[in-house]
Amino acid sequence: MTDSASSFRFGRIAAMLPVADMARACDFYIGALGFRKTFENGDPVGFMILKRDAAELHLTLQPGHKAAPFNVAHMMVADIEAVHAVIRGRGLRIVKGLRDKDYGLRAFVFEDPDGNRIDVGEPLRR
Repeated sequence: MTDSASSFRFGRIAAMLPVADMARACDFYIGALGFRKTFENGDPVGFMILKRDAAELHLTLQPGHKAAPFNVAHMMVADIEAVHAVIRGRGLRIVKGLRDKDYGLRAFVFEDPDGNRIDVGEPLRR
């Protein structure tokens, strides 16, 4: 680390997810995953901050949004089985199925209602 880099520290870093339909995104992240809205801006709403526990997620309205073909966020959770059940119950696409990984996580990847790929993980109990 250089001297200049050691002179500062980082605070939170939050994932910014583009969404084509803010109401649909809210239904999923708030209604299904239990996030709560802590900030919104615009009329119609074009930006929103959601929080749950230690997680923070920023949504930005992008009407012509085309999802990237790679993971755009990683969520660490407790009780990955319950999260997986919610995702399946919503009929969302599971990109990579739930399995134990050799790097110490039980994980899966899904697409949110806007096609954003989210990698979900939980440390394996040893």
